[in-house]
Amino acid sequence: MAVVGPAFAAVDHAHMARALRLAERGLYTTQPNPRVGCVIARGEEVVGEGWHERAGEAHAEVHALRDAGARARGATAYVTLEPCGLHGRTPPCADALIAAGVARVVVAAEDAFQREGGAVGRMRAAGIVVESGLMREAARELNRGFFSRIERGRPWVRVKLAMSLDGRTALANGASKWITGEAARADVQRWRARSSAILTGSGTVLADDPRLTVRMDSPHAVPLRAVLDRGLRTPRGAHVLDGGVPTLVFHAADAKPTHGGFDGVELATIGLRDGHLDLAQAQQELGRRGVNELQVEAGPTLCGALLQNGFVDELLLYAAPVVLGDTARPLLALPELAGVMQARRLRVIDRRQIGDDTRILYRG
Repeated sequence: MAVVGPAFAAVDHAHMARALRLAERGLYTTQPNPRVGCVIARGEEVVGEGWHERAGEAHAEVHALRDAGARARGATAYVTLEPCGLHGRTPPCADALIAAGVARVVVAAEDAFQREGGAVGRMRAAGIVVESGLMREAARELNRGFFSRIERGRPWVRVKLAMSLDGRTALANGASKWITGEAARADVQRWRARSSAILTGSGTVLADDPRLTVRMDSPHAVPLRAVLDRGLRTPRGAHVLDGGVPTLVFHAADAKPTHGGFDGVELATIGLRDGHLDLAQAQQELGRRGVNELQVEAGPTLCGALLQNGFVDELLLYAAPVVLGDTARPLLALPELAGVMQARRLRVIDRRQIGDDTRILYRG
């Protein structure tokens, strides 16, 4: 028999929708923590609200309780993620809700990371009615990277690609600046800002010398810069070695630095699989370091390998209204298929115009 969850009223939906909008305000600033919003209400009246702004600072529930003051007693708290029960850099939110005397807590998405803290059990033991599942999918979508890391042990992997109308990413000589327009390039900065790390390969470093940093005025956490460089062939003076942001370089065990340019970055040894750096191990290591969303900005070889091995959760594709010709470089390097039925099918999640370019978000 199917388990029927609680029946939520229209007012519950309205308050949780507001809590989700509040949570979105932390899109660029909370990592490695999840984005969380909280609304405290008495019936239709909102008496307090808040969101988690930065890791290490007060959580959403604490901000909302401060806003509500004494009016929190007997009220309902709407929280987009299961309140924490563990004492980390901040005290448990479950204890704060109990102390404030709220009568009911409505949770959008459960959090397996918090099970050991026993937050739900403590709140129920204190007489608080706890219900969950309201707008669960929307809450999980907002924190898809966090849930990926907690539940799968690896980040949510987003591959960013820019191509011409004929599916090319660069001329045969490697020239690719700029296929897309200024609006699309500014849009990429926002996707970088919401990421915990930005990954590329040594081939892209040698060809393009990218900075892989966020260039936008809005407050944001600084994503880790990660490079797959089996033989430590990144040259001295490359932007990824400038020490401007935290940088991690994955390499093989037999690789040794040939110059001092690596002194300002962290080196991490990982194993090989089929003669290449083990992509699964690299992702597990990034997950261990708290990386939620990983944005990959690399060439067709690395992007193709990630897709072929099932590590791509979504493709962020910018299509520019230009044609580069059949000698230009392809979008992805993938093995030849024996038949059309073997083709990988993707779903379009979002499609919109960004300046003169079209941005399409795909998932498998």
